[in-house]
Amino acid sequence: MNLYDATVAVLPHKLDAINTWLDKAIAFGEQKKFDPETLLVARLAPDQFPLARQIQVACDNAKGIVARLAGKENPAHADTEKTIAELRERIRKTIAFVKSATPDDFTGAEDREIRLPWIAEGKPMRGVDYLHHYALPNFYFHLTTAYDILRHNGVDLGKPNYIAFVPFKG
Repeated sequence: MNLYDATVAVLPHKLDAINTWLDKAIAFGEQKKFDPETLLVARLAPDQFPLARQIQVACDNAKGIVARLAGKENPAHADTEKTIAELRERIRKTIAFVKSATPDDFTGAEDREIRLPWIAEGKPMRGVDYLHHYALPNFYFHLTTAYDILRHNGVDLGKPNYIAFVPFKG
């Protein structure tokens, strides 16, 4: 598997799953007669980010993964989203950026030197090691935590909503 297939073919699909979760959160709020926007400040533990921040960080991870591996400029987002509509717009922008990368952008990405100043004092990692041992686990951590916050608060989500299975297209 090349790194393009491991990122651009996967990340947009997983980010779009968040939109389905937000649809279910809105329906849950309507059913239970509360403003679903209140879920955006929900968290699993006092020292964890709330739902809105989990979604922001999942988006940041997705665009950062692609930017670093494809050698592109990482677009900045202001982290000011306060509504579901604003979070959906951030997801849309992130998906568009991720999908803008081409297979050619990933040529040599496996061995591209990646440095993160907050990881091991900025010591370099190979692109493939960055992706598999840091970037994807971090992306899925925030994705899972966002899912768990919604599920914990009663939103009708199940494993199929998380996995968001993509049927074979042959």
